[in-house]
Amino acid sequence: MLGVKIVCVGKLKEEFWRSAVREYEKRLSSLCRFEIVELPEAKLPGSPTAGEISAALEKEGEAITPRLSGLIAPMCIEGRQLDSEGFSRLLSGAMQSPGAVSFVIGSSYGLADQVKGLGRGISMSPMTFPHQLARVMLCEQIYRGLQILRGAPYHK
Repeated sequence: MLGVKIVCVGKLKEEFWRSAVREYEKRLSSLCRFEIVELPEAKLPGSPTAGEISAALEKEGEAITPRLSGLIAPMCIEGRQLDSEGFSRLLSGAMQSPGAVSFVIGSSYGLADQVKGLGRGISMSPMTFPHQLARVMLCEQIYRGLQILRGAPYHK
């Protein structure tokens, strides 16, 4: 069974986001070994400088890296865009080898280059989404991708 991990910086603040993720965790429990790892955001002042942001991303990257396993897919705007079938092919490839995939969602300032360099990035859209919504959207796409692989009608 495929191991699927989402490593993300920050917590889901509103109950409706947590509820949506719980629903997908429940759905995914029979399709894969699903895990979400939440890491704290690095502390930054109200109006951080570019150097402070870079240092914070580096610190977050150091916390992210040891938690990754399998195929690594950083979620970043400069990554490749996949349709649902392409996303399901990514999951299928991860099933074959190495048997696991780790998706990474950074903080509101993104991901450190060191994390982006660990795998091939994926972009949900050229639009920017709040990180809490991005987590829900990623859970949904993982579910949809696994349903496509099963030949289930959900993805239509």
